Amino acid sequence: MKDLEIRLISELMKNSRRSDRQIAKELGVSQPTVSRTIARLEKEGILREYTAIPDFRRLGYNLAAITFGNIKEELKRKDKIDDERKEFVKDFDNPSLEIVADARGLGMRHDGTIISFHRSYSEYNEFRKRLLQMHFVDPTTLETFLIDLNDEAHHRLLTFSYLARHLLQDPKNKINV
Repeated sequence: MKDLEIRLISELMKNSRRSDRQIAKELGVSQPTVSRTIARLEKEGILREYTAIPDFRRLGYNLAAITFGNIKEELKRKDKIDDERKEFVKDFDNPSLEIVADARGLGMRHDGTIISFHRSYSEYNEFRKRLLQMHFVDPTTLETFLIDLNDEAHHRLLTFSYLARHLLQDPKNKINV
C-alpha cells in the first residue's frame, strides 16, 4: 500500500468522525485527494465499515467473553464443510446473540473463537447453553476466558487507536511517522 493510504487508514482508525478536510490537513494533502482515496479504498473493500466503539460498561455490559471451541469432527469432512458453514452463518446471524466476532483459526487445541459481550454472568450462561445446543459445536471442547469489564486493573480496553499507531510504525509499511 502507498504511504498516503496507510496514513489515511490510521487516521480513520483513530477517529472516523473527522471530515475529509480535517484529515487532509492532518496528512498535508488536499481534501479531494482524501475523498478520492477513501472512495477507492471503500470500493476495493479495504475500508469495510465505519463504527463507534462505546464504553460497553456504560451500556450495561459487565462481561466480555472469548470462547474457544471446535466443530464436531464428523462435520469437518470436505463434503460436509460447505453446508456447515452456511448453517453456522445462519445461526450466528441471530440478532439476539451478543457476538461481535467469530472466526475460524488454529491454536490451543481449538479451531474457532467467538468474542461476545454480556450484561451478567447468568446472561453469559444462557449464551453458552445456546452454543452447546448448536448441532455443529463439539460441546466437549468449549472453553471461555471471561473478562470483568468493571475490573479497574485493565491496561487497555477495546480501541483501534493503538493498532493505528502500530500501523504507522510497522517497518513492513516502509513509513515511520
